[in-house]
Amino acid sequence: MAMDNRSSSILGLVSPSYGASDPGMNVPLTSNPGLSQLSPYLNFDPAYLQTTQPEFITLDGASQKRGRFELAFSQIGGSCLAGAALGGAHGVYRGLQDTAAAGHTGKIRRTQMLNYITKRGSASANTLGVVALMYSGLGWMFCYARGGQEDELNTVSAATVTGLLYKSTAGLKKCAMGGLVGLALSGLYVALASRDKIKDKYSGRY
Repeated sequence: MAMDNRSSSILGLVSPSYGASDPGMNVPLTSNPGLSQLSPYLNFDPAYLQTTQPEFITLDGASQKRGRFELAFSQIGGSCLAGAALGGAHGVYRGLQDTAAAGHTGKIRRTQMLNYITKRGSASANTLGVVALMYSGLGWMFCYARGGQEDELNTVSAATVTGLLYKSTAGLKKCAMGGLVGLALSGLYVALASRDKIKDKYSGRY
């Protein structure tokens, strides 16, 4: 008998029996006759929700692409990593040649190789990082001076002035060469990046 009572009480907790006279079951599914249906889970009237608003989350006022300031971080970091990789590869090449010519072997040769890689890798990373920092800063300044207008002119101007400033302490000839290198590299980049725009611009004239 005790087991029967216990099992019946457990079954009553798991699957209780509701009758038609239970007041908890007499919950109306509509707030008023003729209105929208109430949610049986959230217990609120969906009629109060404004469904005229857009149901998708969009970014209002967001620019189509990242600006100069946002791109500066990736440009500087990528330039440092590229400089370290190129300098390290050059250090490996020079280290193998010099240690072989000097007849170094074993631990001495490994130490010399690490010195070559570290020295040339850090020097190249520092050089490219400084150039990228100057280019990003000048590009942002040109963009700000032109009222936030971002186009190819900022890229070419920033690269040319970067070359001029980077070699400004080495004399007029080196300064001019630096400016020409910056102008040539930026012109090549703009030509490759904007080839579709240039093609569409001149295709209608001929």
